[in-house]
Amino acid sequence: MRLSSVTFDLDGTLLDTATDLLTACNRMLAELDRPPRAEAEIRRFVGTGAETLVERCLTRENMIPSETEIADGVAIFRRCYREENGRTAKPFPNVLAGLAAWQASGLPLAVVTNKNMDFTMPLLEQTGLARFFTVVIGGDSTPCKKPHPEPIFAACRQMGAIPAENLHIGDSINDVRAARAAGSLAWLVPYGYTEGRPIDGTDCDRLVADLLEAFRAFARAFPR
Repeated sequence: MRLSSVTFDLDGTLLDTATDLLTACNRMLAELDRPPRAEAEIRRFVGTGAETLVERCLTRENMIPSETEIADGVAIFRRCYREENGRTAKPFPNVLAGLAAWQASGLPLAVVTNKNMDFTMPLLEQTGLARFFTVVIGGDSTPCKKPHPEPIFAACRQMGAIPAENLHIGDSINDVRAARAAGSLAWLVPYGYTEGRPIDGTDCDRLVADLLEAFRAFARAFPR
């Protein structure tokens, strides 16, 4: 198989953003007079965008939030997260070295995330990752978010790549579903945010220790 591009998830794959998200979520909950959430809960809640994150934060036993409550929570969360975004976020170990190796391979690289662009671009700039990517697709760049394949299709179109020749690297089953629906290879890192679902090698085409190991695996499997 020939590879012509690589797409990467952001939160949980490239960057550990849980602390910023936790602070923003708990500020939102405090404004709504709701009890706070623990970091471990936030790590389970992240994965399919701000709306789902807020809904999960507001949902308690025997307490299902209304659409109005969710909409109000999302508005407050976005305001709070805009102030917290990037404050403590940092790349996971070996991400910078791994991305440098991927960039040196000559393949075009893209971020495909469910985080909206107004949060994604500042975060990439603040953490020093923006320089590695020719394309960035956010949660509001296409009508549908992952696990729908359209974000990967959009990234491939902008890179001039073929989805069947794309490798998508993420941290959750939503990344696997999006990649498979797009006809792309799916590799997962074993750390990150898995929505409370254990990930193993049977969920994807390959489980890799980190981004640097992913590049080494690519170099072995797809010599250029």
